[in-house]
Amino acid sequence: MGGAGRAAGKLRRGRVPLGVLLAGLILTFMVVCALAPGFVAPYDPYAPDLLASLKPPSWAHIFGTDQLGRDIFSRVVHGASYSLYIGLCATALAVAAGIVIGLSAGVAGGVIDLALMRVIDVLLAFPGLLMSMAVVAFLGTGVTNILIAIAIASIPGYARIVRAQVMVVRTSGYVEAARVLGQPPMRTLLRHILPNTVGPLIVLSTLGIGSAILQSAALSYLGLGPKAPTPEWGLMLSEGQGYLRRGWWVGIFPGVFATATIISTTVLGRYIKALTDGRA
Repeated sequence: MGGAGRAAGKLRRGRVPLGVLLAGLILTFMVVCALAPGFVAPYDPYAPDLLASLKPPSWAHIFGTDQLGRDIFSRVVHGASYSLYIGLCATALAVAAGIVIGLSAGVAGGVIDLALMRVIDVLLAFPGLLMSMAVVAFLGTGVTNILIAIAIASIPGYARIVRAQVMVVRTSGYVEAARVLGQPPMRTLLRHILPNTVGPLIVLSTLGIGSAILQSAALSYLGLGPKAPTPEWGLMLSEGQGYLRRGWWVGIFPGVFATATIISTTVLGRYIKALTDGRA
């Protein structure tokens, strides 16, 4: 039995792998941090205390303090809202645009399909991070512009998946039967083609959330994201690299949170995909 079959069998027996449960718990904690950071964080993430600068982890500050005496745990907790917001919104925008472009290309065919796919091929020739950097350089820095840049860089992949699904679904028996029965093209598109095209994309988009979070942290690390004193994980990593000898905790803990979030979304996305493939 393959990996997908084993995953589906475990779900039917009520057993979920320990790694998936752990990923779910981590993401649940991150969501709580993003929605109610004041409930989790014990200090103001913006309030400096120069007398407590670069204090190592202790009971008072479990992740230590940064160069300005700010509590790192509180800043990391508040940073979850920025990372999850960018990851979710950028992925949602990319999926929506990918559906529109992929449907247009797959349904229209001919010259429209050829033109749209050639544009997508050109965009796919550039690495996602490089494309995001180019868009941010054009639009300017900031959370909103990073979100838009990551979405634009992710659109080509989703558009290609949708177009490939449409090419398969449009030649299926139930779509041909709907056409023979005289069903309007728009109704056929909305009732038969779209639902059978979007389903797999929704599952794959869970993997895209982790990639979007990684890109946002990378852009912030390069100085293209929010500006100080915003508690954003990539920015905190960038600020902490200059204190690795005197205060390793300044840059380590934001990186740990970012890595845990990205790995957790990837684990859950792959598990959901395996379950879907097993049922299919």
